[in-house]
Amino acid sequence: MTSKKQANFYFDVISPFSYIYVKQCGSLAEQLNIQPIPIFLGGLLRSLNSKGPAEIPPKRIHTYQYCTWLAQSLRLPFRFPETHPFPSVSAQRLLVQSRADWKMVERALEFVWQHGRDPNSSWSDFCIYLGLPAQTAIPSDVAVKSALIANTENAIAEGVFGVPALTLDGHCFWGVDTIPWTLDYLKDPNMFHHDSYRHAANIPFGI
Repeated sequence: MTSKKQANFYFDVISPFSYIYVKQCGSLAEQLNIQPIPIFLGGLLRSLNSKGPAEIPPKRIHTYQYCTWLAQSLRLPFRFPETHPFPSVSAQRLLVQSRADWKMVERALEFVWQHGRDPNSSWSDFCIYLGLPAQTAIPSDVAVKSALIANTENAIAEGVFGVPALTLDGHCFWGVDTIPWTLDYLKDPNMFHHDSYRHAANIPFGI
């Protein structure tokens, strides 16, 4: 039996697309050994001098309405938390501290995007939903903080510029809409060596 290839899945619970991705990636999980890795999206964007869609007012409305449509079209339960964006660093640190597996990652994303709850304002309930004791403290250990920073830096080193992102064989597939692209790549591992892809990767700037 051929062993599965290793892939990394970078996510942040602040991202509705991370939730939708996890609910849709079963076809990938059949072919890949995917390691879920929590990162801090805010730190990633700052490192790249970039902005999230929620920081651009027209894009914020467009993104939120698109997520609503996409979830409905996929028949996924979907509900925004009371406020968004919200600080996600504590939730991400908890997932790092807990060495979250796929089940816990999915539960964390469900808490926010299926039940519409902010982990910060419902910390005990969030912990219980993840299968942790209600009295679990917000992580403050330096090693946990450093691990989340390291995860984020490793994501950047792998070419990640947003979430959700799957890295595989040195390639970054960003966004829930790249699941079919990833599946096509698995059928054709030489895809990025095709002339059309090489050309697309080397088009000169015109401004």
